[in-house]
Amino acid sequence: MFDYKIHVENNSLYNTPPCYGIYMCGLVFEDLLAQGGLKEVEKKNIKKAQILYDAIDESNGFYRCPVEKSVRSLMNVPFTLEKSDLEAEFVKEAAKEKMVQLKGHRSVGGMRASIYNAMPLAGVEKLVAFMKDFQARHA
Repeated sequence: MFDYKIHVENNSLYNTPPCYGIYMCGLVFEDLLAQGGLKEVEKKNIKKAQILYDAIDESNGFYRCPVEKSVRSLMNVPFTLEKSDLEAEFVKEAAKEKMVQLKGHRSVGGMRASIYNAMPLAGVEKLVAFMKDFQARHA
């Protein structure tokens, strides 16, 4: 890659690095460092996931997580509603509150909340408040 003869022979098209991807990774790494590093980001992610899983687990079965506790994800939280006929209404009402992409994969169904690094704690808290309100109105 650092041999100019090879670049000349290939009209400067030899093994061009994915510049945009490298640039984006740099931005992500800078953001992670600005947040205090990976340990701090991990703490934030654990807190976000715990808040959401607690809301599901404490809903008296209105919401259910199909994943065993010891292997639950910090990034993607799947859940179903006790009354599956309410799932479409849940998605519709959530969208009105600007919470989108909650519908689970078509082969699995249910809901899936993706709470990746970029999702702030306030976003998870908003979802949990919505879930509790939805449960109060539909239980």
